[in-house]
Amino acid sequence: MLHRRWLFADQLGPHFLDDAHQPVLLVEARAVFRARPMHRQKAHLILSALRHRAAELGGRALLLRTETFREALRQVEGPVEVRHPSSRAALRFVRSVDGLRVLPPRGFVTRFEDFAEWADGNRRAPLRVDDFYRFARARHGVLTDRARPVRPRRARRLTDDGLAPPPPVEEDEIDAGVRRDLDRWAAEGVRFVGRDGPRAYPVTHAEAAARLRHFLTHRLPAYGRRHGVLRAGDPTLAHSLLSSSFNLGLLDPGEAIGAAEQEYLSGRAPRSAVDAFLRQLLGWREFLWQLYWYLDPDYRGRDWLPLTGSVPAWFRDLDADAVRARCLSEALRAVRDTGWAHQTQRLLVLGNHALQRGWRSSEVAAWFRDSFVDGTDWVMNATVVGMSQYADLARIDTRPYVVDGGHLDRIGDHCGGCAYRPEQTLGATACPYTGGFAAFLHRHHARLADDPRLAGELARQVDPRRRDAVLRQEERRGSAAP
Repeated sequence: MLHRRWLFADQLGPHFLDDAHQPVLLVEARAVFRARPMHRQKAHLILSALRHRAAELGGRALLLRTETFREALRQVEGPVEVRHPSSRAALRFVRSVDGLRVLPPRGFVTRFEDFAEWADGNRRAPLRVDDFYRFARARHGVLTDRARPVRPRRARRLTDDGLAPPPPVEEDEIDAGVRRDLDRWAAEGVRFVGRDGPRAYPVTHAEAAARLRHFLTHRLPAYGRRHGVLRAGDPTLAHSLLSSSFNLGLLDPGEAIGAAEQEYLSGRAPRSAVDAFLRQLLGWREFLWQLYWYLDPDYRGRDWLPLTGSVPAWFRDLDADAVRARCLSEALRAVRDTGWAHQTQRLLVLGNHALQRGWRSSEVAAWFRDSFVDGTDWVMNATVVGMSQYADLARIDTRPYVVDGGHLDRIGDHCGGCAYRPEQTLGATACPYTGGFAAFLHRHHARLADDPRLAGELARQVDPRRRDAVLRQEERRGSAAP
């Protein structure tokens, strides 16, 4: 007798099933949406993906709508099995259910054992994504025809070179039903953040596969040139917008890695572009997943720097209209309107501002998890706590992701139309990132003194009168919307 396979909402692709006749369990647990404010479009995406998967499977699928997962499992007859879930809380729960068989994880290409062997062999040094990416390419035989991968150059200014936009996805009656249910939940007191809007991301394997094919053909060749920059009015750049599809389990990363490599081998995309994309998929994504399970469970509760402030209401509620700083307003608006922003906005605009203002890393990580359609604990744990907020004694990255307005001006084009000046540290028109960066270095000088990557900046922070003026100014600014 086949076990019924319980699929979580991040296990919805065909590669999470092994048998064409296996019965499936899908659960909509309302308690998940009650637990904390979630972006409205993220909630829509989860429910729509679950219901579309049930429709695809037809009579094989049992879709239950209950308050909790445990309540749903009580209604299922016969043996049930589940793949290793993607959070510690979910893993504790499935292990607590009598008779529920827990299978090894799927949806990633590197095994826990292989990562542990690599990480244990590097115990004396911090764990770095560059080192892991080289290991992963060698272990899986990816881009092994040449020497070390080439990092793409960052362009300061970009012109419109006619990149084809990602293909739209079409809403249907399932989406209409989801929207009616979310409207009703909101009226009953379930709180959401962000704005509702037409569904912008795939909820089926077919939609995600079509978007992946389009990206590989039309956008991947430009990915290297548009990676790591900021461009006003262009929140997408050359990105694939597939992060939520991978995190819903709609796409098999191994197949996507092979398809991207083939674009290089066939001469249709330059190595720099393919390498930049694979560094995100085979490098960062795998690295973050493995770190979540490799590091001890209390990793997220640490703050090496004294970060004690709370995330303010304007930031938590995505109030982009309250912000005058153009780059921050645009990044926050992208999150509000679409539940997504690209990596440079996340790290150097949103996370950078949070770090400069001293907000608690655990709160910032929770904000990223709940406000982004691709937000998960395993992603935000090391990305936000370890990288963005530098709260882990540099176990993940070598320096804080903190920069001034001058750096943002060099990699982007927002400053020209902004109310603030990137070169000014003091005064009414001083860029909040420039003043915030100087104050950050002053406040944490002793702890950062041995960081060679900050040596130049730290050496310039020596004038006591100017230092005190900067600290007073930034204290007055506090956590108000800049």
